[in-house]
Amino acid sequence: MCITCGCSDDAEGKITNLETGAVEHNHHHHTHTLPDGTVITHFQHHDTHHEASQFHAKIHNTTISLEQDILAKNNLIAAQNRGWFKGRNILALNLMSSPGAGKTTLLTRTINDLKNQLFINVIEGDQETVNDAQKIKETGCKVVQINTGTGCHLDASMIDRGLQKLNPPLDSVVMIENVGNLVCPALFDLGEKAKVVILSVTEGEDKPIKYPHMFRASEMMILSKIDLLPYVQFDVQKCIEYARQVNPQMQIFQVSATTGVGLDNWYTWLMEKHQYSV
Repeated sequence: MCITCGCSDDAEGKITNLETGAVEHNHHHHTHTLPDGTVITHFQHHDTHHEASQFHAKIHNTTISLEQDILAKNNLIAAQNRGWFKGRNILALNLMSSPGAGKTTLLTRTINDLKNQLFINVIEGDQETVNDAQKIKETGCKVVQINTGTGCHLDASMIDRGLQKLNPPLDSVVMIENVGNLVCPALFDLGEKAKVVILSVTEGEDKPIKYPHMFRASEMMILSKIDLLPYVQFDVQKCIEYARQVNPQMQIFQVSATTGVGLDNWYTWLMEKHQYSV
């Protein structure tokens, strides 16, 4: 994945058992052979900035093909994930945002409010710690924590492994809380039904035009923390204009997971999405 997004190759995805604290590593690795016969084994070639520079100089003429190869492999596993979800009538959503936008707070509120209507399971992605997974577990929800190390996104193979551990029941919902990042998560198909981007009013209203691929790839934007609008300088209308400029078809909900304002619209969309998916 390093060639595509620049994140370190130790982003193999560690699954942590929340009961025992035991960590399961993915020991799978893969290699690429360059035109001169050099074999590059992932998880090894970014030990220093100097080595990284040499590596990128060496493969300057092959970077695009390697990127395509990496994404093609990811997309193949994503397609398998998608078939797995479809075969079990499971709605899978990929929740993405910058760090601190409120994904976990929105998720725990959603689980608690809809626990009698939807069976929600969670795959939690973070670079380190199990803090967010513990918060989700306290709701009674089934959750699997995936730590990416220095990696900046989840990929389809991580989701495949997470699903084996999670084993969500038929006719349920799987919420994938991606690593906080407005760039790379948008590039990697996980097999989800839809991508949902969360933008808080504590961020700039120009985020949709600064990070257009994220907002273009997302079916919905949730504008979160609107209870803080009296205390921050944030132009809601301008933000919506920017989002629609990038993605005219995008649905936009304004919510506060703290006060509950606007959550009914999100819940209605979620219930309908689940109904049409199963």
